[in-house]
Amino acid sequence: MTVYFIGAGPGDPELLTLKAQRLIAACPVCLYAGSLVPEEVVAGAPGSARVMDTAPMTLNDTHAEIKSAHARGEDVARVHSGDPSLYGAIAEQIRRLRADDIPYEVIPGVPAYAAAAAALGQELTVPEIAQSIVLTRVSMKSTSMPPKETLENFARTGATLAIHLGIRNLREIERQLAPHYGSDCPVVVAYRVGWPDQMFIRGTLSDIQAKVRSEKITRTALILVGPVLGEVGDFKDSALYDPAMPHVLRPKAAKKP
Repeated sequence: MTVYFIGAGPGDPELLTLKAQRLIAACPVCLYAGSLVPEEVVAGAPGSARVMDTAPMTLNDTHAEIKSAHARGEDVARVHSGDPSLYGAIAEQIRRLRADDIPYEVIPGVPAYAAAAAALGQELTVPEIAQSIVLTRVSMKSTSMPPKETLENFARTGATLAIHLGIRNLREIERQLAPHYGSDCPVVVAYRVGWPDQMFIRGTLSDIQAKVRSEKITRTALILVGPVLGEVGDFKDSALYDPAMPHVLRPKAAKKP
C-alpha cells in the first residue's frame, strides 16, 4: 500500500500528468482538496473508489482515513492543487506517515506561476531583465514567515516575485515593494488559473489594489511582480542559441561573415 501525494496542477484537468491520471484511476481511495481542486480532476477515480473532499476535514481526519486504507491494503491518491512541494501542507502529513511506517510517494504537478506565465504567453526569465523568480507568500492569518524571508529582502534583489496568499494585503505589498521596484512596476494578478473563470488583471504597484477591488477578488489569486511583466522592449538574445557561443553540443562557434 502506498499514499500518493499527487500534484493536480492549477485547475485545468488537462494539465494533469499522465502518471497522476493513472494513479487517480487506480487508487481505491481518493482524498482531494475540493476548495482548490475541481471535481473534474478526480472524475477518473474508479466507480467503487472512496472519494472524499478534504476541505472540511482536519489533519487528524485525513490521517485516520489513510490509516484505515493502510489496514485494508488500499492505495491512496492524496490530490493537492499545483505542485505538492509548494505550500502543499504535505510535510506534516509525511511526518505522520513516517511515524506509522506508511509508504508514500510524491507526484509533481504544474505550479500556478508556470501555468500563469503560459496563459500570459511570456517568459519570466528574460536576459538582463530578470533571471530569478522568488516564490513566496505573506503571513496574514496563516503560518508566520521566517524573520529573514520578508518582501523587502526579496525586493532588494530585483527578481520577479510570485506572491501567494496575499491578495487581501495588496496595500502592504505596495508599501514594501515600491521603494525597490518603483510605484509603476508592472503587476499581474492571476485569478483561478486553469479554471473556466480564470482572470488576469494587469496594473502597477500603485493601482493594482483598486483594480482588484473593482473585480471583487478576495482569494485564490497569485500576484506576479517585476519589470519582466511589462513591455521590456529591446533585450539581448539568450546565449543558448547564439551561433557565436559554443557549448558542449555545439563545440564550434560560427564564423562571423
